Amino acid sequence: MFLWSGYKCIRFICLLICRRCKKISKENLINEEIRDKELRVIDSDGAQLGIMSLEDAMALANEKKLDLVNISPNAKPPVCKILDYGKYRYELQKRDKEAKKKQKTTSVKEIRLSTFIEVHDIQVKANTATKFLKDGDRVKVSLRFKGRERDHANKGLEVMRLFTEAVSSVGTIEKKPEFEGRSLIMILAPKAEKADK
Repeated sequence: MFLWSGYKCIRFICLLICRRCKKISKENLINEEIRDKELRVIDSDGAQLGIMSLEDAMALANEKKLDLVNISPNAKPPVCKILDYGKYRYELQKRDKEAKKKQKTTSVKEIRLSTFIEVHDIQVKANTATKFLKDGDRVKVSLRFKGRERDHANKGLEVMRLFTEAVSSVGTIEKKPEFEGRSLIMILAPKAEKADK
């Protein structure tokens, strides 16, 4: 049978405690987790109770059978509120869900063109870009020059102009065509009235 020495046993216990402390969330500290000596306390009704010691605040919370929650840890002194922590967390989660529902995410879709592309192919790619713009997404149009095609930069700009005209009914130029390395990059954004529909 293996016996631990006193030092190894203490070290093991310290590791367990440290591991447990890492799991404590960075949310609000409640009840015994609060370490500050003086706190500004707010009642569950929202009434200011003033600055008091941690022991007095804990006694008040226990008397009302509620939790003491540190809602503003960076204030001097930290602000704590007496409330039901379960309901408080539920309200926060509900508020976050509502904010996420109202938040509209836009993504950037990419269309690739080439220097010597045919007019019909430009129209096909423009139709795809039109669908993206109608969905409210931004479109990144890139045209990569291969080999000596860089000598025909004006041809690449002409292709970009034709593409822009093809999607002008639903999109506007957010970033004009610019060279980034060997590529010509342009970004189109949906027109405001089309994006809302």
